[in-house]
Amino acid sequence: MNETERGLGWKIPPCEGPLVLNNTDRLQLRRKRMAQSPALLRGGFRPFFVGAAAWAVISLAVWIMILFDLAHSQLFEDPLAWHRHEMLFGFVGAAIAGFALTAVPNWTGRLPIAGGPLAMLFGIWVAGRLLPFLVSPENLLLLIIEPGFYVLLALLLAREIIKSRNRNFPIVAVIGLFGIADLVDRVAMAGLLEMTKIGWQSGLALVVFLISVIGGRIVPSFTRNWLMAQHAGEPMPTQPDRFDKVVLVFTALALMLWLFWPSSVPTGVGLIATAIAHFVRLVRWQGWRCRSNALLSILHVGYLWLPAGLFLLALAQLTLVSETAAIHALTAGAMATMILAVMSRASLGHTGRELAASKLTTIAFVLINIAAVMRVSAALGIEEQRITLILAAFAWFAAFGLFLLEYIPILFSESNKKGSEERS
Repeated sequence: MNETERGLGWKIPPCEGPLVLNNTDRLQLRRKRMAQSPALLRGGFRPFFVGAAAWAVISLAVWIMILFDLAHSQLFEDPLAWHRHEMLFGFVGAAIAGFALTAVPNWTGRLPIAGGPLAMLFGIWVAGRLLPFLVSPENLLLLIIEPGFYVLLALLLAREIIKSRNRNFPIVAVIGLFGIADLVDRVAMAGLLEMTKIGWQSGLALVVFLISVIGGRIVPSFTRNWLMAQHAGEPMPTQPDRFDKVVLVFTALALMLWLFWPSSVPTGVGLIATAIAHFVRLVRWQGWRCRSNALLSILHVGYLWLPAGLFLLALAQLTLVSETAAIHALTAGAMATMILAVMSRASLGHTGRELAASKLTTIAFVLINIAAVMRVSAALGIEEQRITLILAAFAWFAAFGLFLLEYIPILFSESNKKGSEERS
């Protein structure tokens, strides 16, 4: 191969100055990377969905062993802070990365990031998970690499958005802010910040807002498409309109009140109003009409946890319930259920398989909701806490274990439909 071919697989005319690739060249380069890469690196959803599910199991197993004195808590200076951080910025963050790396090519019409660049990005996320076991919380490498993953991800996605002149930049901005929240939480864990809650609370608020935005797009859209395919009669689920914009504004304001004016009546009232608005929004999507489709109905169930969690958070501001119950309704409930639902659907759809939940997938959907109910019940003191925590943990392990059992062969193998990732 001569020098003009540059190892890219197509001929580039010689030039005197530095090599500059135009858009066509970049497109060909991405096609080549995808063709030459193993199946696992042909779309961001593949490694990051596997990583999210695996870390959901591993990190919770470590926490349960510490909680029940089966492992030394000296592994971390603050085991609770580590558990909280890894569930949010490790597990949830990986799922967000997988979704964003898959959705942005849909929005922009550009090929997804694949091959070596994707492997490097995933490697940075993995390094962020392992470093807390190897270095102290104040280690500079940890403070740079772990939050830096989200900043790098946001920059890569922003490049795609800007080049295509797409209007979804606010979602990329939320991911960038999520990285800043990660950094703030890391600094707090290192003992360098007196406001120990602001980092993880900001991260949680950003994910709640992200679910509000993305859920408001995909849930009614998928529901409407399925009902039309079933030749169901009118009325159809409403598409995003002015009401949805008002709900998003209310959500942002209520979450900001929670962050900066907690344990106050105005914050509690604002969160109650927001919870009611989200419930009304969900009713407008007519989820009961698709109850025979597990892959679709689970999206409605997952979204239902959002107003439930916000309502519990409101009660917590009024000191009527424990805030721990609200946090787990939003995380183990809304986030985990929506993540499992979206990972299952995207894994099937973007590998050219039929959009239908198998028995194992359906069981996983049931189990993740059992885990959420048990965990919230433990926080509310409805049952004996030790028993409900154990039940919640086993249901959680089983739910994500079943996902790994069924979807690892899919995510590691070729697509059934040629070029499905290129269009994803």
